[in-house]
Amino acid sequence: MNNDFSSIDIVVFASYALIILSVGLWVSRNKKGETKSAEDYFLASKSLPWWAIGASLIAANISAEQFIGMSGSGFALGLAIASYEWMAAITLLVVGKYFLPIFIEKKLYTIPEFIEKRYSTNLKTILAVFWIALFIFVNLTTVLYLGGKALDTIIGSGDGSIIFVCIICLGFFAAAYSLWGGLAAVAWTDVIQVILLIFGGLMMTYFALVNVTDSGNFIEGLKFIYNEIPERFTMILSKGEIITPNGRDAWNDLPGIAVLIGGMWVANLYYWGFNQYIIQRTLASKSLEEGQKGIAFAAFLKLIIPIIVVLPGMIAYVMNLDGSGILTKESVDIGFIGSNGNIVNDNAAPWLIKNFIPVGIKGLILAALSAAIVSSLASMLNSTSTIFTMDIYKSLINKKADDKTMVKVGRLSVLVSLIIAMVIAPQLGNLGQVFQFIQEYTGVVSPGILAVFLMGLFYKKATNNAAIWGVILSIPIAMFFKFAPNGWSTLPIFVNIPFMHQMMATCIGTMIIIYFISYIEGNEDDPKGIIITNKLFRTSTQFNLSAISILLITAFLYAFFW
Repeated sequence: MNNDFSSIDIVVFASYALIILSVGLWVSRNKKGETKSAEDYFLASKSLPWWAIGASLIAANISAEQFIGMSGSGFALGLAIASYEWMAAITLLVVGKYFLPIFIEKKLYTIPEFIEKRYSTNLKTILAVFWIALFIFVNLTTVLYLGGKALDTIIGSGDGSIIFVCIICLGFFAAAYSLWGGLAAVAWTDVIQVILLIFGGLMMTYFALVNVTDSGNFIEGLKFIYNEIPERFTMILSKGEIITPNGRDAWNDLPGIAVLIGGMWVANLYYWGFNQYIIQRTLASKSLEEGQKGIAFAAFLKLIIPIIVVLPGMIAYVMNLDGSGILTKESVDIGFIGSNGNIVNDNAAPWLIKNFIPVGIKGLILAALSAAIVSSLASMLNSTSTIFTMDIYKSLINKKADDKTMVKVGRLSVLVSLIIAMVIAPQLGNLGQVFQFIQEYTGVVSPGILAVFLMGLFYKKATNNAAIWGVILSIPIAMFFKFAPNGWSTLPIFVNIPFMHQMMATCIGTMIIIYFISYIEGNEDDPKGIIITNKLFRTSTQFNLSAISILLITAFLYAFFW
């Protein structure tokens, strides 16, 4: 094992930081005699090519939540957690074919803006405030905390002594270029960052496999992993099939066939279709066709992501088994034991980096991890700024604001959001399996919002009142499924079901509410209803061939690891 973080690693990491900062600031510069317009700052002048869109989508998506959190879930659950990645590839195709054409046609800056054009300003404001709060208090804080924790484990002692310092450094580094340059700076630096994080992630997996056996051969290492834990290479879990290190049935997180035809679709459609910091890249495309090609490119990349964010966790799991092939608190390295005495699954990736990555390469992988964190932070900050400026400030506070004012407000909101998140992040403490934690609690609000969007897109009779009541009532429905079974009653209606089932039930329930209220209000086409035509959803031959290839590869992966 190699525990040293050498001067070579520092030089490699510093070089990465310097390159990213230089590129970000160069892209951020104002052209002579020109000032940034709102379109320049928030939508990169609508000039992004397909390869930049695809790279930026992945860079925004792969954060500490995936790099650290999903590796932790790989440690706890096995390959099945890769469903979030492989099903995302299919979801991206749906978004590209059926959602993006409508968004582009409406010339949107933000997702809440769609709500205004389809429903009302009131509902837009409600959801805009919700998303700003979600970005600041959940997304930004989580990424900052996980990133700080990972750096504390890798370059520090792992006791939390430098977490706050790391959080501050990560936050201000992301803001250094995103605050000034807006989406253009974020997207173009993402191109570099995604190359680094994929290459660095592959290197981490390679060295982990090399060290898992005495042979030092990564092919032998891969065979050993598969032979040692064949049950954890299962994609579709049965109840009781896999128990996590802390005694939880993995089926509760990934309930069998539901990952293909159930609640996984709710999580993925909400995230990839209606998440501002994700979809904003596609809104900045040169054209609809260019945006769709970028989405297809991102879908291809999603197919290989489990190699760098899931497999390392599985390798760490095997490395910590006892002589009988069982993982216990006694067999696991002390680096996995949290302050509460439980096994901290999310320490898998940092533990591998710290202990098994050679000098020089460690700096590169740390740079890759930082790239994943910083790119996501920059994306979230830019999206928070965009929603606040366009949907709150310009819509409610200063309707006559010019481009110069909006850019200033956008930059200020980046700074304020960051400071709030940095203050809150250290308070998150030991969350255990963070990726699953985030998915589960996001699942309380996302189904209702997804229902509002889907009905707004494809049901012309959906009314504003129906949508508002749908959003409001979706919360108690979700809370019922989540908390009612916990000792409230022994009646059969209070059934304890996995959170994916909860999300699907909440989404369907909300759609029924929207349909019922719309029916009562007249059952007529809403004046703001989207006019759907076959021409709207026509896609290029290149997109269609890409989609077929992705579907075939995904089908093969599920058939092979079923």
